[in-house]
Amino acid sequence: MTDGKIALITGANKGIGFAAARRLGERGVVVLVGARDETRGKEAASALADDGITAVPLRIDVTDPDGVAGAAREIERRYGRLDILVNNAGTAGGFTGAPGQASAADLREVYETNVFGVVTVTRAMLPLLRLSAAGRIVNLSSHLASLTLNSDPASPLANVNMIAYQSSKTALNALTVAYAKELRGTSIKVNAALPGMVATDLNHRRGDRTPAEGAAIVVRLALLDDSGPSGQCLSDDGPVPW
Repeated sequence: MTDGKIALITGANKGIGFAAARRLGERGVVVLVGARDETRGKEAASALADDGITAVPLRIDVTDPDGVAGAAREIERRYGRLDILVNNAGTAGGFTGAPGQASAADLREVYETNVFGVVTVTRAMLPLLRLSAAGRIVNLSSHLASLTLNSDPASPLANVNMIAYQSSKTALNALTVAYAKELRGTSIKVNAALPGMVATDLNHRRGDRTPAEGAAIVVRLALLDDSGPSGQCLSDDGPVPW
């Protein structure tokens, strides 16, 4: 057991995940830099360590259940618990056509990471989070997941219709609610974080926010005190409708 908080961030070798790792590390959190590519994970952890952050690379491919189980065992062996889980790894997939042209395979490609990967990681890490005095789960969602905003013709999102990505994040929101309901009455809080339109590889860097700006809401939810919310969908500006 260690005195400082232990955080696992999936997909932490770049983008919002890396920025969140930096911000949490600056606050004294031991950051496990989860990455599918072992070399990139080590490089990211080394870059953080050069700035005085306690960062440890951890190979984890969220689409590989056996590998995820192995990562959980490694965390248990090293630290005995997990305090923060940030389900950040995500993909937009390769399909860019109209919804009516999408196949099940097009959606499955995205769901494997954005939905099933979150289920796999959360299931594996939940026993370790239950050993924390105040466990926190943060799921990286998007304004594009909001059924309320997407169904409003007056919404800025009305003309965005990325069936695979958007529906996967809507499903992720449903997972957030389900986990929060299960964990109600425990010390674990589960929330969806909406970072805004951040310039990352996922959107070919077309966003108007930096990864550091997007990571702010992630860090806030990861470090919630006991009076903080659970089962909510939150951006920097407050709750976002489901």
